[in-house]
Amino acid sequence: MNCTVNSFSSNLHHTLPKPIPKACSSTFPGIPQIGARLPYRRQGNRAPVLSSQADNAGTGSSLEKISLSNPSLLSSRISTFLKQLGTTISSFINRPTLDPSVDPYQVFTGNFAPVDELEPTNCTVVEGELPSCLDGVYIRNGSNPQQMPKGPLHFFEGDGMLHSLKLSGGQATYCSRYVRTYKYMLEKEAGFSIFPNVLSGFYCLPDVLAYVMAVGRVLCGHIDLMRGFGLANTSLAFFSNKLLALCESDLPYVIALTQEGDMETLGRWDFDRKLLASMTAHPKVDEDTKETFAFQCNPSFFPHVTYFYFNENGVKQKDVPLLSIDQPTPIHDFAITKRFAIFPETQLVVEPANVMLGRGMPVVCEQKKVPRIGILPRYAESGSDTRWFPVPGFNAMHVTNAWENGDDEVVLVAPNVLNIRDVFQETEKVHFSLEKLTINMRTEKVSRKILSKRSLELGSINPYYTGKKNRYAYLGIAEKVPKMSGLAKIDLEKECEVSRRLYGPGCFGGEPFFVSREANAAKPYEDEDDGFVVSYVHDESSGQSNFIVMDAKSPNLDIVAKVKLPRRVPYGFHGLFVSKNSFFG
Repeated sequence: MNCTVNSFSSNLHHTLPKPIPKACSSTFPGIPQIGARLPYRRQGNRAPVLSSQADNAGTGSSLEKISLSNPSLLSSRISTFLKQLGTTISSFINRPTLDPSVDPYQVFTGNFAPVDELEPTNCTVVEGELPSCLDGVYIRNGSNPQQMPKGPLHFFEGDGMLHSLKLSGGQATYCSRYVRTYKYMLEKEAGFSIFPNVLSGFYCLPDVLAYVMAVGRVLCGHIDLMRGFGLANTSLAFFSNKLLALCESDLPYVIALTQEGDMETLGRWDFDRKLLASMTAHPKVDEDTKETFAFQCNPSFFPHVTYFYFNENGVKQKDVPLLSIDQPTPIHDFAITKRFAIFPETQLVVEPANVMLGRGMPVVCEQKKVPRIGILPRYAESGSDTRWFPVPGFNAMHVTNAWENGDDEVVLVAPNVLNIRDVFQETEKVHFSLEKLTINMRTEKVSRKILSKRSLELGSINPYYTGKKNRYAYLGIAEKVPKMSGLAKIDLEKECEVSRRLYGPGCFGGEPFFVSREANAAKPYEDEDDGFVVSYVHDESSGQSNFIVMDAKSPNLDIVAKVKLPRRVPYGFHGLFVSKNSFFG
């Protein structure tokens, strides 16, 4: 299959298979009826908001339909003036050459280029057979900008697009949909970018003025910050009986799946009605207690990090501000154990002056800062209970797992970013070292062990072992994050690599995601690696993307099945497998 990969979605031309008919032989109980239309289609440009009051009252989810725009959004003289002003300024001021890391014409090329949405489409199994126990949906999130910006755009700041593969009875159905965020809908209606790409940085006067004009739109009522401005492009989670698309700059968006394999954005889960409310893209679910632990990171305002959790009924508990984090530090991920929550603080800091003065990206590396690990009780009432342990040279963006060894020791496994100063600008230079830290809470001694010399990132474990001692982890072999040339299985007990698989010349996957075997779900702790590792893999030579299923227990991570996808799937971030029994049953 040939496709154009160097243009944006408006210029993409694909030769696609015929979408499946509006009927489906397999049915999942408890989801919309066949042929149900998306809320945004039948209601026009509306961004629904999921009411938190109804959830907390135990009366179920209510959907509040709110008109996306003021009647005067594009027709008002103010909005027209602001747009024309930006165009005029850009035409008279020579923009400096953008760094390749934020030049959209260099970032979004090849298999990083965005694609159009695709309705549910049947796929062909070209190798092996899909295991009958894989009965559910694999979904992966990623960055897929809908608008061509005139200024900088980092890969992390594209609009969220979900790529799903419904598996049932050995058959597969692929679908891709944008997450209908408030930002996406507002810019779709406007026809141009409205929100400035702050992480990408400001490099000249037009970038700064774009920010000022966005503030003007807020003051004029064209943008309602209470409805968020996030991208929902990073990851997915399932808890509180909700499938959520996540990005740390906003609250989650609730996603529904239809019987035919389609996806619907139901709305923003507004469980915290505060200005600039947000939640980490990596919440942790305790499979034993059914509680979910999370935090909000806001480097622009103090407190910079606020910890909280949801009880087994999905009701958010009180905020616990971590006041001891006194620098504007972006924290992306964390870990839990049975008694603790663990926060890795890196050398990255936010310099607000870079934004207003056009000095580039706001996130920089502070070379003199010593990274540290913060540990506080899981049910802490106050952030003052946090204990900090300095770990020079340890910069963890993601956490693989954590657990406790007796009463005194906490073990943390995470990839260490060895040259974190390049993590946003020159990702091809970034190397990772998977490390196992043992922190003695009594003696305050921290010991470190390197588990692999390979550059490993974007990993997963058997989710039943989150916060418990586990033996196996599956991580991508980093080529240029998020491009992975293969994966490795690490034995955390033996502290070494036990198997690996390379995808082949010119072939790259993403985050390897572990899926337990359904037949073993009743006793998940007895055979930890009884299951499969899945990933989308793209062949850059042929332009073909496939879905690969590998045997997690086999010595060479043998391929069990390969599904030919109807079009290429761009490289992205984190995924999730939602089984039919856990989500639909």
